[in-house]
Amino acid sequence: MADVVGLGYAFVVILGGVIGFIKAGSYPSLIAGLAFGLINGYGAHTGNNTILLGGSGVLAAVMGMRFLSGGKFMPAGLVFVLSAIILARSLYRAFA
Repeated sequence: MADVVGLGYAFVVILGGVIGFIKAGSYPSLIAGLAFGLINGYGAHTGNNTILLGGSGVLAAVMGMRFLSGGKFMPAGLVFVLSAIILARSLYRAFA
């Protein structure tokens, strides 16, 4: 069964990559947004909590480091918070 919350998260990650490309011309943002969005979307669509856990964990770690080093909430802080929420949710679902 598809995870609607996980699919919403994946959509936000993809949208963020596209917005980063449109506003700043950042190909890394576009590629990372599409890659992580598709990975997390696949995990959410198939109900594979392990894939969603891994994708959100990596994204939380990377964006958390960017947020701490840059200090700007947008976009790194927002993606970190969302990823940490999905990570915690996935951990709960894996062990509950």
